[in-house]
Amino acid sequence: MLKQTQQQKLLQKLSPQQIQLMKLLQVPTVNLEERIKEELEENPALEYGEEAHEDEFKEQEDFDAAGEENEDDEFDPDGSESEYDNIDISEYVSEGDDDVADYKLRDDNYPDPDESNKTIPIRVETSFHEHLLGQLGMLELDERQNALAEHIIGSIDDDGYLRREVSAIVDDLSFSQNIETTEEEIQELIRRIQEFDPAGVCATDLKQCLLLQLKRKSQEDEGVHTAYLILENYFDEFTKKHYEKIQKALSLSDEALKASINQIIRLNPKPGGNYATLNKAESYVLPDFFIINNGGKLELTLNSRNAPDLRISGGYREMLREYDRGDKKDKRQKEAVLFIKQKIDAAKWFIDAIKQRQHTLLSTMESIMDYQREFFLTGDETTMKPMILKDIADRTQLDISTVSRVANSKYVQTEFGTFKLKFFFSESLSTDSGEEVSTREVKKILSDLIEAENKRKPLSDENLTKMLQDKGYNIARRTVAKYREQLNIPVARLRKEL
Repeated sequence: MLKQTQQQKLLQKLSPQQIQLMKLLQVPTVNLEERIKEELEENPALEYGEEAHEDEFKEQEDFDAAGEENEDDEFDPDGSESEYDNIDISEYVSEGDDDVADYKLRDDNYPDPDESNKTIPIRVETSFHEHLLGQLGMLELDERQNALAEHIIGSIDDDGYLRREVSAIVDDLSFSQNIETTEEEIQELIRRIQEFDPAGVCATDLKQCLLLQLKRKSQEDEGVHTAYLILENYFDEFTKKHYEKIQKALSLSDEALKASINQIIRLNPKPGGNYATLNKAESYVLPDFFIINNGGKLELTLNSRNAPDLRISGGYREMLREYDRGDKKDKRQKEAVLFIKQKIDAAKWFIDAIKQRQHTLLSTMESIMDYQREFFLTGDETTMKPMILKDIADRTQLDISTVSRVANSKYVQTEFGTFKLKFFFSESLSTDSGEEVSTREVKKILSDLIEAENKRKPLSDENLTKMLQDKGYNIARRTVAKYREQLNIPVARLRKEL
């Protein structure tokens, strides 16, 4: 509650434009175009520029002054005539304002705006559930059974599992579709759906999913038959890699055990996973920045979608000119003028917020690029320096919260891959010589050690700790365990292979 109060106090101190900028900073590039479209729909005084115009508008101090004028020009609901007597629109209708009233947010170095407006081809895909429903038509079902089967398929999650209780499905059908059925009838339909592709679909748990896949393999293969016995009778021992216990119980040779284990590990634990990943829009990343190594010189560019060409509507400015040229100014005309001024000021503020967003993004990324120069030149994670938000905030003279907003939602494309800016931030760890190194460097070395280990005798956390200490890193075993978990690497026993 205290934190929320502090945030509210902070927002009260910020100008509307600063609040606008804070919100815009968090908008990813892929969503910025949509955000601009919303603003265009809400404010008719804002429009896309058809031609390039020089930015000759006054700076932010002038905008603040204009905001103060608006406060003086505001009127009460009853709207007495005297409240509209002194409306100053000279700044909006001065000669040559066709050029003055436009903003140029693009730079000659950015790609042609027409390029970013081109329609991106959309790949036509079949979703996982559509794939299953397509196979449903191959079954000989009456209308009622088909409705039951469609409900079952709709209850299958994106991984391909039916994790709902059969009794719950029966209740749902009764209440939502007014179809009376039994658990036995639902179980029979589930068994038929389990014969669909991909193999393992509609299983209730991992064990059943793997067994369904093995059933489709030739049982004459000794490795497949043994693998089925292992999953059917020793599933817990298999998941815990207690291979010696399984080998002894089934009287298996080393070769037979290895062949059966190989059969199991080739199975798909998430039969619907490939379809789900393919169709998730959020899996698509649009870089906000591009860094190119040009003969040892790093060149940073901002995605052109972050620099839209916006300007003030010429039609609105023409309305103000008509008002200025007219002699008779009645109350309704003056109300309209105040409305137009308000919309133009709002458009100026939004355009300036977009410009400040552009400047903030470039300033932050340039500082990160300079700080982690060696990584951007080599792609070697071990060259990365310890870097926290305060380091970049000090360099850019931006608030830490502003740097955090940029780092948490933006991506940079390099010749070594596309990275979230948050990737480049890490705490420090000291070495025997007293030098501070990035924890990212330590994690990379830890990952390399585990990758190079003998999988028949994986390295324990204690052994890994000793190896890192031998390399000069002052690190405790619990820290090694923490880093290993952050890297999604299992304990030594679960990394063991035959």
